[in-house]
Amino acid sequence: MAMKFDPFRELDRVAGALLENRPGLRLMPMDLYRDGDHYILNADLPGIDPGSVDIDVDGQLLTIRAERTVRGAEGVKWLNREREGGSFLRQLNLGQGIDIDAISARYENGVLSVTIPVSEKAKPRKIEVVTGAAETVAVDSAEATDDQKSVEA
Repeated sequence: MAMKFDPFRELDRVAGALLENRPGLRLMPMDLYRDGDHYILNADLPGIDPGSVDIDVDGQLLTIRAERTVRGAEGVKWLNREREGGSFLRQLNLGQGIDIDAISARYENGVLSVTIPVSEKAKPRKIEVVTGAAETVAVDSAEATDDQKSVEA
């Protein structure tokens, strides 16, 4: 079975490869799905100050940046330190059919949720088929011939 091309996954793969060699810059794990007329992006950003989150759109490129600062008490002897500070970055090519002006975001319980609406022009719509006005022939059924009766039927 052939896999279909996923532009979001391909961009993630390329971004991940580029970010691997940049110390201090981390890729944030995320989920992306479509719910009706919106795409929903949920990104894990635990311990992030919501004021450090920056989301912008340049053309069709959505960029999410965030900063996590981990501070410790001065003069302490660390026994274990796994929580790293640093910058997080995620970029997605939105493609066509997105209402860029209506994108919204919310940060709650360590998860950033970005709602990306589909533009009205890109939504599927039903096209009404109009038929020409049918001309009706008024014929008295008692006087109608067989041909005329078949036209009325």
